[in-house]
Amino acid sequence: MGQSSTRGEGTRPRVPGARQHGWDDSLYEEGAARPAPAGPSGGGGNHRQQTPRRRARRGKRRILRWVAGSVALLIIGTAGAGYLYYRHLNGNLQKSALNLGDHRAPKPTANAAGQTPLNILLIGSDARDSKENQKLGGAKDTFGSPPLADVQMLLHVSADRSNMSVVSLPRDTVLKIPKCTDEKGKTYPATGWTLANESLGRGGAGCTVATWESLTGIHIDHFMRIDFSGVVSMADAIGGVPVCVDANVYSHTRDGHGSGLKLKKGTTSVKGQQALQWLRTRYGFWPDTDVVRTKAQHEYMNSMVRQLRKGTKLTDPGKLMDLAEAATNALKVDSGIRDIKKLYDLAGELQKVPTSRITMTTMPNVNSVRPGFGEKVDPKPGDADKLFAMVRNDTPLDGKGAKKKPAEKVSDDPAAPKADIGVTVRNGTGGDGGLPSKGRAGEVAALLTGQGFAHAMADQTLDPQKTTEVLFPSADLEGDAQAVAKALGVPLKAAKKSTRVTGVTVVVGSDWRTGTLYPKSTADDGKTPDSANALHGDDESACMNVDKAYTWT
Repeated sequence: MGQSSTRGEGTRPRVPGARQHGWDDSLYEEGAARPAPAGPSGGGGNHRQQTPRRRARRGKRRILRWVAGSVALLIIGTAGAGYLYYRHLNGNLQKSALNLGDHRAPKPTANAAGQTPLNILLIGSDARDSKENQKLGGAKDTFGSPPLADVQMLLHVSADRSNMSVVSLPRDTVLKIPKCTDEKGKTYPATGWTLANESLGRGGAGCTVATWESLTGIHIDHFMRIDFSGVVSMADAIGGVPVCVDANVYSHTRDGHGSGLKLKKGTTSVKGQQALQWLRTRYGFWPDTDVVRTKAQHEYMNSMVRQLRKGTKLTDPGKLMDLAEAATNALKVDSGIRDIKKLYDLAGELQKVPTSRITMTTMPNVNSVRPGFGEKVDPKPGDADKLFAMVRNDTPLDGKGAKKKPAEKVSDDPAAPKADIGVTVRNGTGGDGGLPSKGRAGEVAALLTGQGFAHAMADQTLDPQKTTEVLFPSADLEGDAQAVAKALGVPLKAAKKSTRVTGVTVVVGSDWRTGTLYPKSTADDGKTPDSANALHGDDESACMNVDKAYTWT
């Protein structure tokens, strides 16, 4: 990483000359995720006769409490966005385009009840664009620099609103950012290998959305972006969030690393800047990596959910209104979120999910193999794709209510004899961004020839894609395509009609780089990969493991 210098007040380090690597202790690594909403305050209570004014005050307070709790899940620091539902906060919301890229992931199909999932990308920016953020973030040498998306979390609410999944993307993930064009017409060309958090500086949050859709294939409905001051406001509004460490911890080193967090062993209720320190801490939680910080942020968010749903400390309308002003000033959203009413409606959808069905995860990752990125991470082959597929397929990450795998539909079109079916095989194994597996098209063509497909032949055209498919141009070849898929062990659903081909064509994706039989897909087995480090919303036993080098007495 090189020699570090002090960030801000000596507690937030930075790598000189490496802005793209972000902050060592950036809250926005993962801190921007939104815990779950609180339920309604309920009715009942005192039934004595009240004046209209007293009833109005009582009703307003109840609505404020409910909105505060509901919207809180959306983004740390922005639950206040709903506090002034009936006031003039709409002007505070800053809006921009949802997707600045050329790529668009397909929208999910509705279930039998006509419901579709809801996907919201939560983005935490390290922007130093205000005095408040500069004071909280430090690092005067970066004032005015392009912001980094140091926290990226996808919040997925199931179509039936029975469960919610959160997937964190570590800011140090190595990937390729697609071409983005900002709303003023400036084009940012596609990148080579770079870090995920750089997407925000390439036209705005819409480029981060485009990067996510390109990486995961998940359609994103909305984004919400916040900054440092919003986090502090939310923490203060709640009145404190209980967090746990298994030893005394002080996140501080002689050379300036650390968030400054200092806590005693056990559970402590943190708020304000101390909450910000918790969410930014890297040095102090074993093993002091950028990825382990996501675990601390997930613990904080789940605890926040439980606090909000208790309905405590959110009963002062005046205080909530003041905080709402500050929070909405810090909030940037996509243009589809037209006003505070839309936020309120989104909160209502989130409020339907019980705490026990909220699952926080981190994208499975491994040490990067890309040259120059030795201390960064790559998506873990297999596990990362499986996690993304589970979200795309609306499969609960808590293992409850997993969908039964539907029977595959066999084509009504009968297949021709194998010896009469012409098959072209293309090498698409470079679809994961790596080099294509040399000679792969020829290997698979040989497999087909050995099974009686005498006219199977390799095409030298490289056609990179992540998933293996068997394409056919017209309905009268569907049966032939399914026969090829069956012979290779590829699911029948991988046989797809396409205008890209003129005959039955196998495109061998990066999910099948080696071997003579297509690897069985486990995306629909209802089991979240262990490497995703799932944490459930009702787990009150979570406690961060402190690095012994950062303990104190």
